[in-house]
Amino acid sequence: MLIYPPIDPVALQIGPLAIHWYGLSYLAAFGLFMLLGCRRLRHPPFAGSTGPGAWSRKDVEDILFLGVAGVVLGGRLGYCLFYKPDYYLGHPLEIFALWQGGMAFHGGLLGVIVAMLWFAHSRQRPLLQVADFVAPCVPTGLAAGRVGNFINGELWGRFASPDLPWGMVFAHSGSMQPRHPSQVYQFLLEGLLLFVLLWLYARRERRPGQVAAAFLVGYGVLRFIAEQFREPDAFLGILALGMSMGQWLCLPMIAGGVLLWCRAARRQPAVARGSRA
Repeated sequence: MLIYPPIDPVALQIGPLAIHWYGLSYLAAFGLFMLLGCRRLRHPPFAGSTGPGAWSRKDVEDILFLGVAGVVLGGRLGYCLFYKPDYYLGHPLEIFALWQGGMAFHGGLLGVIVAMLWFAHSRQRPLLQVADFVAPCVPTGLAAGRVGNFINGELWGRFASPDLPWGMVFAHSGSMQPRHPSQVYQFLLEGLLLFVLLWLYARRERRPGQVAAAFLVGYGVLRFIAEQFREPDAFLGILALGMSMGQWLCLPMIAGGVLLWCRAARRQPAVARGSRA
């Protein structure tokens, strides 16, 4: 079995200023989104679009700015509401204490949806078109976040068999028994694997909403699988039907993705590039 290496969470210390690896992982996520967003402009139905509805690098920059706000605000509020509502109702000022940690992907997703609604309304573009543009650019950011989780030595997995070759001991978990390195599982599943599948799927023109639907279903299923190996939050434990909070939150994602894909399959294919659909 492997021993979790003692990694300093601070990447660089300059006087009182500390730059954490976790913060750098967020910067990497946003940088990857910008890079992939510019590449996405070459895919149909965005490539070669002309006129007032044409997509440009400026659109990618604006979506990224709004998305960052959505991720941070939504992720924090989602964590407070989904995981510790009673505590934060009693300590409302601590909701703003981002430095204490506590972010939830599903809350961040809701924040990004609000950001996309704002962008779609302000640019007079269909929401599904915006969602289809954004979806394939997200998984690499999720992968970067899982690297940050691993460096921080947090969100470790459940106990594993001593015979598991990659079982890892996280001494700071309070146990010397090997665990599943669930951060690595999530990096590989909802990060790299989801990116490859979604990027290849999105390279061809699809009906409006199908790429976004594929993301919802793909992430929901892969996260549900990874949660089977991840240690549930100590203050929640296993909930009804033997599932964790993360698994329960994946179910509406999967259902919503299936409904969206079925609805999109009945729609007409996108016609004029850059036009409203």
